[in-house]
Amino acid sequence: MVKLASARESRMYGPRLARNRGEYMNAGLCVFAAIVLVGGFVAELSKEPKSGLVLLLIALLLIMVVNLHDLVAHLAGIDYRFPLMGFDTQLALVEFAVPVVQASGALLSFFGILFLFIQEYKGYGHFKLERHALNLLIAGPALWVLGSIHNSCQIYERADGHGKTWVWTGICGSLMIFIGGLTNVVKVFKMQQIDGLRLEKLRGEAQERLIREREGHSPLILEEERRRKMIAAETRAAPLPATTPYKDVLVGQP
Repeated sequence: MVKLASARESRMYGPRLARNRGEYMNAGLCVFAAIVLVGGFVAELSKEPKSGLVLLLIALLLIMVVNLHDLVAHLAGIDYRFPLMGFDTQLALVEFAVPVVQASGALLSFFGILFLFIQEYKGYGHFKLERHALNLLIAGPALWVLGSIHNSCQIYERADGHGKTWVWTGICGSLMIFIGGLTNVVKVFKMQQIDGLRLEKLRGEAQERLIREREGHSPLILEEERRRKMIAAETRAAPLPATTPYKDVLVGQP
């Protein structure tokens, strides 16, 4: 999730009091959405993974609201005169495209999480939505990455040093989120590819207590992993059909 950082004079729209209130609420919603998003992912490892999915849906809705506010703010600053984008390329590629791309990514991620929620609620035998959910969950963050790249393509010639400093602070934060996401993807890929990887367990009696409390109440991700392991074990344990010796085949021929 990346919030648009802009130093455009056209963003200073409407009365001062209403504009300041809207900007403060928008920034607060951005932080709150990030906290809810992290809480949703953490809740996926709890005994009630459905609550995590609900938190993720709420966070994605808030992210859409934040980016739509940025979009309306810039469009209101130019009196919704879309032809002006043909004269200012940055206005089209940054101030207009970034909120649209970010909101679209949040929307796709929302439907991806929603499909997972429906799949988990109805059961794996009723609907086959996991493939669509996977595609949406790939496309959504991909649009966020594209929005981060667009957000870093800002060039200001007349803004003062104070405004440029705050803009580049926001851009650096966006790039750090992007780099952190790529690093996390590499880490997950490497850990999934290594078989027999020794991982750190909880210290003291926490691991044993966790195992006892999880009996019959596994999180959604762990339950799916256990189901796959059971299927793989049954496949390996299945007896192979007995082969007929070559001598018996020759004797049985007329």
